Amino acid sequence: MTQDEQPFTSVLLPAATVALFSRDKDIRESFEALATDWRFARVKLDVIEGDVETAISHYGSHAAPDLVIVQTEDINDGFSDRLEALGGKCSDQTDAIVIGPVNDVNLYRRLISMGVRDYLVKPVPTSLLAEDIAQTLLTQLGTSDSRVIAVMGAKGGVGATVISEALAHMMAEEMDQKTFILDAAGGWSTLSVGLSFEPATTLAEATRAAAEQNEDALTRMIHKAGEKMFVLSSGGDVMLEDNVDLPSFETLLDYVMGLYPVVIIDLSGATADLKRTALSRAHEIMLVATPTLPCIRASRTLLQEIKELRGGREVDVDIILNMKGVCPKYEVAKQQIEEGLEKKISVAIPYNPDLFIQTEMEAKSLASMKGGAEILKPFTGLMSERLSLKTPGGKTASDDAGLSSFLKKLTKAS
Repeated sequence: MTQDEQPFTSVLLPAATVALFSRDKDIRESFEALATDWRFARVKLDVIEGDVETAISHYGSHAAPDLVIVQTEDINDGFSDRLEALGGKCSDQTDAIVIGPVNDVNLYRRLISMGVRDYLVKPVPTSLLAEDIAQTLLTQLGTSDSRVIAVMGAKGGVGATVISEALAHMMAEEMDQKTFILDAAGGWSTLSVGLSFEPATTLAEATRAAAEQNEDALTRMIHKAGEKMFVLSSGGDVMLEDNVDLPSFETLLDYVMGLYPVVIIDLSGATADLKRTALSRAHEIMLVATPTLPCIRASRTLLQEIKELRGGREVDVDIILNMKGVCPKYEVAKQQIEEGLEKKISVAIPYNPDLFIQTEMEAKSLASMKGGAEILKPFTGLMSERLSLKTPGGKTASDDAGLSSFLKKLTKAS
């Protein structure tokens, strides 16, 4: 796994089953330690003392997992034959990782050509095992090429929704990315005003359709706001009710991630439950704040809560300072904000109420307005750096993978 791939595994992994067959105590302990990694909260980890023969026998009477890991001390041609026999016992969707005793380039190439996802040389620390498994599951389940950007205001009225809209326009029009924007505010959503559409559904209806795998209904709920910009046409929810089922919300998120390379979620008016869910899965988090003391204090608290939500790790949250210059006499200075938050400000947006209000009222992209392109310029570099996005037609990580299931490759190789 390359260094470029690793940042994108820092998300809550989808529900999956991973099985390890090993007679090495240290490897089993490294694998069992994954249970304490927050990313693996929904991953079922099975540890079976044994080898490839044990795995062949086991899957003669048990359902195959999403990923099977086999540790071996024997890497001769006979092992390859037994690995092929194991492939015959697994489903088309099963991936495989092999852990062996020596660093052998020819062996690695042979295993990869058979469809094995990766070959690791023992000893294998938990960190390496975690990254390899995470990348395998994300690629296998179709979300590794999709990036979720969560935009949240530190408090109400800081402009998170307008920034979400501007970001969606920029990703679709300037960066040429097929982009989907979702407002998690339900009936409190104002996207219909800023993107000029009439709400045709509710967030609750969309999540139910996703849970029922009703793709026809979901297709009708998606409004095309531009050549490469799409939005869930929600906003008709009852404003004083919270009726969105969390698992169904995640199913909806999985659905749109399978269709759109970039998914932007506006969390400014979402419930606490939906915020936690989206923040736990986001690849990029933008916290929008204004240079006022109450807002900076709220930002500091939120940064700590996001860190705890993501397993206590340092998380790359970008601080977007909006309305800089709204009241210079009483504003908190930029240096003081960065010292207080212990984090650099990623983008500072000058106070320009006419520009932002006109953008939303006339349903225009910020880039099309005079002075708007200059405001968006720092976001372009930021998104390219954070998300490693490539233009359509460019080679992606999934192009190199090409290893959807080792059973299919084994079949072709035989």
